[in-house]
Amino acid sequence: MSVSGGCLCGAVRFRLEPPLRGVVLCHCGMCRKHHGHVGAYTNVAHGQLAFETQRGLRWYRSSDFARRGFCAECGSTLFWERDGAAGISVAAGTLDAPTGLGTTAQIFVADAGDYYALDPALPAHARGLGGE
Repeated sequence: MSVSGGCLCGAVRFRLEPPLRGVVLCHCGMCRKHHGHVGAYTNVAHGQLAFETQRGLRWYRSSDFARRGFCAECGSTLFWERDGAAGISVAAGTLDAPTGLGTTAQIFVADAGDYYALDPALPAHARGLGGE
């Protein structure tokens, strides 16, 4: 079953076709600044993401290897995309319920903020899932 999602104001709406990766929490400093807390992302192949409307979609080059998508009208954070990757990470909080997803891991735990505790029940990776 597909999952729909979008930004707060509706200027970006999309549909994701399965399979979707489980949600991964990213504790890196850039995600925390971009989201105001940890980043929570699922991931799909590019061909599994279809836009219903994208008038508000803008992209920000956040590093020399990735960009972040957001809504220019309401400011919602939406996507993270590594250059050349087969898929795109989609902010889990932008998905309409029910998603059927669960949180499966946390990454960049070495960079976690000092104002919260890591979830000891989740696998923790000092860097990315693939050692990135």
